[in-house]
Amino acid sequence: MEHVTFLVVVVIVTALLFDFTNGFHDTANAMATSIATGALRPRVAVAISGVLNLVGAFLSVEVAKTISGGIVDDRLVSPAMVFAGLVGAIIWNLVTWLLGLPSSSSHALFGGLIGAVWFSAGSSGVHFDTVVEKILVPAVAAPLVAGFVAMTATYLAYRITARGRQGTVREGFRIGQIASASLVSLAHGTNDAQKTMGVITLTLISAGVLDSGSDPPLWVIASAGLAIALGTYIGGWRIIRTMGKGITEIESPQGFAAESGSTAVILASSHLGFALSTTQVCSGAILGTGLGRRLAKVRWGMAGRMAVAWMLTLPAAAAVGALAASVATHGDTGVLIAGVVALAFASGIYVVSRRDRVHPDNVNQTPGRATDQVSTAV
Repeated sequence: MEHVTFLVVVVIVTALLFDFTNGFHDTANAMATSIATGALRPRVAVAISGVLNLVGAFLSVEVAKTISGGIVDDRLVSPAMVFAGLVGAIIWNLVTWLLGLPSSSSHALFGGLIGAVWFSAGSSGVHFDTVVEKILVPAVAAPLVAGFVAMTATYLAYRITARGRQGTVREGFRIGQIASASLVSLAHGTNDAQKTMGVITLTLISAGVLDSGSDPPLWVIASAGLAIALGTYIGGWRIIRTMGKGITEIESPQGFAAESGSTAVILASSHLGFALSTTQVCSGAILGTGLGRRLAKVRWGMAGRMAVAWMLTLPAAAAVGALAASVATHGDTGVLIAGVVALAFASGIYVVSRRDRVHPDNVNQTPGRATDQVSTAV
């Protein structure tokens, strides 16, 4: 580590800041349904999720290798480009957090990196075949698969337990939700924490500290796991409210089905090295449970806004990443200027967010959207 420059240290710190925002932005993935149904108290839920995200970070490095040597050519990447990409990802994460939209932190990261590298090194710096295979295809397929699995599981859960004692059924699903939500948190750690590991590893490779194709060192794995765990414990209450109350009213069988379906898809994708969006998977699963329960109301207006955010995430983060790269690639001064501007923007978002706080005490209030179109599944 004696050869690590100041710029590399700045990039590593920025990567861990992104990991932190990923944690509080995506806490909702695992715990929104358990909080919405009352299976877990809000603070207990995020504490469990934080611990299991940390554990999950140590279970695999396949996704990290996709990031560090898959989507961009590490021979053409500089630490300044990685920094610019992270700025794009962090800014988009904060914007969507302010709006309470469960967009993809993963796609924000990919978009930021692609935009920064494409601007600085040209199209040859981006492996578009890998982007399509490992990112875009899973982005479309994973939420559809999770939604179908959750819809089917919800239908079966209600059919199988229809004649059971309601108190016993509710308690059984409550326990099942705690277990399945814990598995989602573990799965989230195996997938999302690795993305920051991959970014830091890419930075160390670009600086000549590690050889091309190297796995993340243990200290990288540990620091990424701790950062996402801390962010998770802080709790992204705005997005938890959207996912728990804004898409459909969730009962315990639906929560169990959504979490179980999400876990299966995320773990399978992590094993295959697919850098998918856990946010999209979990949102798709929650939507599927609304379709799987008879007479359940699905708020299509909210679902539509989420879909727009998903489609905008990659290009928007890429645009911010390219803009940051236009400044950051001009030496340490450029990095400093880009960092100061990003910090000022982030501070402004925080100030605005204080005007309408969402916290553990009001997280289960349904977002007021009088204009939402609502449909009933039959």
